[in-house]
Amino acid sequence: MRTTQANSLLTVPTGLLKVPILDSNTTKPDSTKIKLSLVIPTYKESQNIPTILEKITKLLDTKIPNAYELIIVDDNSPDLTWEVAQNMAQEYSQLRVMCRRKERGLSTAVVRGWQVAKGEILGVIDADLQHPLETLLKLLAEIEKGADLVVASRHVDEGGVSDWSLVRRFLSRGAQLLGLVILPEVVGRVSDPMSGYFMINRQAIAGHTLSPVGYKILIEVLGRGNICCVVEVGYVFQERLGGESKVTWKQYVEYLQHLLILRFTK
Repeated sequence: MRTTQANSLLTVPTGLLKVPILDSNTTKPDSTKIKLSLVIPTYKESQNIPTILEKITKLLDTKIPNAYELIIVDDNSPDLTWEVAQNMAQEYSQLRVMCRRKERGLSTAVVRGWQVAKGEILGVIDADLQHPLETLLKLLAEIEKGADLVVASRHVDEGGVSDWSLVRRFLSRGAQLLGLVILPEVVGRVSDPMSGYFMINRQAIAGHTLSPVGYKILIEVLGRGNICCVVEVGYVFQERLGGESKVTWKQYVEYLQHLLILRFTK
């Protein structure tokens, strides 16, 4: 859906990282109910914003027209990603934009986006176009069947990576094995615990105080949420076409720290 009116920037939530329970009483009788709130955390992704917004909109309009929202949460990118997105809010009525100036990090950006979300289903996808967008409909279908959490995985049937180096493959698998040693009851529930592409039923996470570390929000969701049914959907991780890669050794260190925090505080 298109509109000629720009939306104002969302107010950044403060305080605890806790997703609120959806209050159906606040929904106006004549307003369209939001089914899916998809958060897109960004940092220096201005090149990819026009493409991902166009493609996601076309895709979701075929399945749940007028019943979804896209929430871009940008960490005050120097390339003004948030401004590029905000200018596009004139075209996409389902788009909402948040610019954070005092907080940093993908995981907390996702939760802040969920805190302002209106949907019964909460999702996250990267802005770098490395997550195939058509997988969104597969994730949504599994949630509609009753799953609490649906994870896009590189390590199940129809999953994989397009052109990773041996070093990156080793680090990814090594991180998973470490997780199985430190926190087997959490990490062992999925084949791809470092995935940043998933959907969750709001009821499974609402009201739980989250304390994510670094870039990997899925482990926090698995560790803190009330999740019974988990489903995985295979996808092939694509190579980045624009923007800068955020993958560094620091991500793996933060992942290990996060596992240890969950192990001793859960």
